[in-house]
Amino acid sequence: MLKQTQSIKMLQKLSPQQIQLMKLLQIPTATLDQRIQEELEANPALEEGENEPEEEAYSSSAQEEADEENATEEVETTQEDFELEEMISDYVEDDPVSYGSDFSYSNNGEEEKSIPIPVETTFHDYLDEQLGMLDFEDDREEAIARQIVGSIDEDGYLRREPIAIIDDLAFSSSITATEDEILQTLKRIQRFDPAGTGARDLKECLLLQIESLVPTIQMNDEEVKTLKMAKLIINNYFEEFTKKHYSKMQRQLSLTSEQLKEAIGVILTLNPKPASGYTQTNSRNSVNYVIPDFLIENRAGELDLTLNSRNAPELRVNDYYREMLSAFKTNHKGKRASKKEREAIMFIKQKIDSAKWFIDAIVQRQQTMLKTMYSIMQFQYDFFLTGDAQNLRPMILKDIADITGLDISTVSRVANSKFVQTEFGTKRLKEFFSESLQTKSGEEVSTFEVKKILTDIIKDENKRKPFSDEKLKNLLQEKGYNIARRTVAKYREQLSIPVARLRKEL
Repeated sequence: MLKQTQSIKMLQKLSPQQIQLMKLLQIPTATLDQRIQEELEANPALEEGENEPEEEAYSSSAQEEADEENATEEVETTQEDFELEEMISDYVEDDPVSYGSDFSYSNNGEEEKSIPIPVETTFHDYLDEQLGMLDFEDDREEAIARQIVGSIDEDGYLRREPIAIIDDLAFSSSITATEDEILQTLKRIQRFDPAGTGARDLKECLLLQIESLVPTIQMNDEEVKTLKMAKLIINNYFEEFTKKHYSKMQRQLSLTSEQLKEAIGVILTLNPKPASGYTQTNSRNSVNYVIPDFLIENRAGELDLTLNSRNAPELRVNDYYREMLSAFKTNHKGKRASKKEREAIMFIKQKIDSAKWFIDAIVQRQQTMLKTMYSIMQFQYDFFLTGDAQNLRPMILKDIADITGLDISTVSRVANSKFVQTEFGTKRLKEFFSESLQTKSGEEVSTFEVKKILTDIIKDENKRKPFSDEKLKNLLQEKGYNIARRTVAKYREQLSIPVARLRKEL
């Protein structure tokens, strides 16, 4: 049975200004310029430029909101005695040009407006050049070849099935092709440079490359034999090779350890991604430039934190909009404003408010970022002095939130996609946050310290007999760390280190 009831609730909602600030907080420096340009294009009342000296302070935000509510109600009213003089006076006298100028930042005359991007020939450009050197019987055959080349991905592989390419040709060029035609044309393209281009899987990619290594006069009989053995392994023992079942291959191929090692060595020189040496047009593989949000310098044992100058843009409210309000006040003093004039003034006020809110959000972003990074620097002071990962203390978001008085979600937004430049390299802020692990003596250490020791142990192990996760656990426990085997496996996976069998070498 349905019922209708009335209830009163108190809900806490974020204001548009708070939402804007949260979005700005999580934007990295690399994309902040773009966000500012978008706002400059959308709001004509906002412009770039140095702030002018303040003559009078702004009224409180509460008063501004009250003024805006009153003005909105007055616009909606139909009374003829409507006047905007008081509202305009607030804006003219408060000098909105200098809004947000409490935060000052000097970039010491350095300007970082743009990053030079190198212009290079892309992989597909290179394939098109080679395509232009082929002789085709007719335009139809060339169209098939171009469709295949266009279907090769950023790694150099052709991962589309022939039937899909046939459909593409029928849809885009009204060409009816057969699977045999596709495969025959593909064979010609697979002879392109770099070797391995157009392969449909890793096995075919390696085979294409090893077939391009034609035995030369300079090769002796043993080298030619090794080359043929490498091809045989890829052809007939590819699964055993990928799983590093070396003893099985050695037994079935009747090879000595040295012979197998040489054949495997030839395979390891091949490139699993033929297109990796070329600039990619795909955004996922394009060169990404890291712009640090913070800079930490060691000045005679004292750490100095600064904010990247890109995070402190000089923004102001457009003079023209302030002058329009001043002119209206002068020309309509004591007079009634028409409906169109009221609408124009409200539009100007809305744009100025929006500009002020954005400037204020940028200022708050700067202050919040500095406050958070300063707390992180103090918490991890020993690391920033020495660069030794073993000096990293266990630190979680709540630790920084408690120090700064900020919400955990705010700290998380600041740490997201942000970088700090130190004398030991540029680090991601998230790298400084880690859980703790207890030693046998009861001391809490950062998991980064354990991962560093784990990496060193694996680096120095005998690659003929790599340590299992159980053995790694025992070695860490001998060093005083209380750790389980499953935790070792988890840390190893996080470090992108394969299992012992895949680390084995001949």
